[in-house]
Amino acid sequence: MSLAELMMEIPAEHEKNVFGQFDAYAKKLERTFHTTLIIRDGKIKIVGENVQAEKVRRVLKQLCELSMRGNHITEQQVDYAISLVYENQEAGIVEIDRELICHTLQGKPIKPKTLGQKRYVDAIRDGMITFGLGPAGTGKTYLAMAMAITAFKSNEVSRIILTRPAIEAGEKLGFLPGDLQSKIDPYLRPLYDALYQIMGAESFIKNSEKGLIEVAPLAYMRGRTLDNAFIILDEAQNTTPAQMKMFLTRIGFGSKVVITGDATQKDLPAQMVSGLDVAVKVVKDIDDITVCTLTSKDVVRHPLVQKIVKAYEEYEKKSSKPKTVKRRK
Repeated sequence: MSLAELMMEIPAEHEKNVFGQFDAYAKKLERTFHTTLIIRDGKIKIVGENVQAEKVRRVLKQLCELSMRGNHITEQQVDYAISLVYENQEAGIVEIDRELICHTLQGKPIKPKTLGQKRYVDAIRDGMITFGLGPAGTGKTYLAMAMAITAFKSNEVSRIILTRPAIEAGEKLGFLPGDLQSKIDPYLRPLYDALYQIMGAESFIKNSEKGLIEVAPLAYMRGRTLDNAFIILDEAQNTTPAQMKMFLTRIGFGSKVVITGDATQKDLPAQMVSGLDVAVKVVKDIDDITVCTLTSKDVVRHPLVQKIVKAYEEYEKKSSKPKTVKRRK
């Protein structure tokens, strides 16, 4: 094992952003790669085993480039840069940053934050129907909403239709108080939240009154033909095979469809098959339909959420392995 001392420069104005508050990111790199960072007057000395020191240099180079592009470096970006270095794909983190979808009402840019998210966004842009599968926190719905609003504003589509199965385990609305709108609103709230953040409440209400933006339960799609629309079906793992077939056969000319779901979060009765699982198997080989699978690597919430999702993935893999039964001799 040969020790190396690598030198690199980071402009003083980017040091705090790259190394984090109280050098938190620098300490994380030291712990992860068993190296020592000596920071002095914009010059960085990386001391450690040759291969590991080189990996730290590559991570810092990418983080510095992100900072120079005007990004505020987050812990999630540092973790992702580290994981990409292990796969020799760290250049992807800057490539992702070039992909701007739109801005929120507050001017915050909306971009894919992982390579998986970039593939998902590219699939939505290039294809007619995209399935976005993956755990919570991977940005499936939010990125689809951003793409829908961008397409609507640029007149690529004339309206946006957002839908999801209204009620977990069978759409039983009767026991909830209020009129129909009051009953279904809580189930559609995540879609409203994303719309308000990207488009603004005033713009949403105005377009909604004109019928240009529609947020409705899946049952409302029956008997309709949806032409020239951007349609998002969220929480598709809670559809039945009949509902999913009904939805897929509503799609008309000039429309774009995104179907999102997480197979591990079904609210259907235990013996019922998910329409999402069936649809993916049935249509996966049809042209112009793309199935994008996101993983725990694509979780962009708090780093703790990423660890929780990964722990569940590993647990479910172990649980799904068939148990070997020892025979008595």
